[in-house]
Amino acid sequence: MDTPPATRLHLVVGYDGSPPASRALDGAVRLLQGRAGRIIVVYVGHVPSLDMLSADAIAEIEADFDEIGKELRASAAEQLGADGVEWEFQQRQGLIAAELIEAASAIGHDHPGDTTVIAVGSSSKATHRIVGSVAVSLARHCPVPLVIVP
Repeated sequence: MDTPPATRLHLVVGYDGSPPASRALDGAVRLLQGRAGRIIVVYVGHVPSLDMLSADAIAEIEADFDEIGKELRASAAEQLGADGVEWEFQQRQGLIAAELIEAASAIGHDHPGDTTVIAVGSSSKATHRIVGSVAVSLARHCPVPLVIVP
């Protein structure tokens, strides 16, 4: 009997440049070692309700969002550069957990035979333990495997 081919692993990593996000990116690199696959670094900007803002304020927020995205792409490239892993950067706007799930779902749709996993860092902020964090929200609603890196 032939062994079925190994599936590619797609690791969607929530990344905002924070220490927990950097740990999640390092964890994704370790998970990918020895496997075929790639890391999808996803920065999600949470923009406040736009209907309450002027056109100038919206333009400024979008410019800031793009600038932050460029900085985070460079930071991720620096962190991943020496590891030689296949990776890409996505920039999204919306609710962080929902956008990470959407990114993972799109990959699952485009690569149905592969494995998609979301990886995020755990928050150490006390308020997140009470109110909730992205990791907590994902743990409740994530349709794909989830790795929470301490």
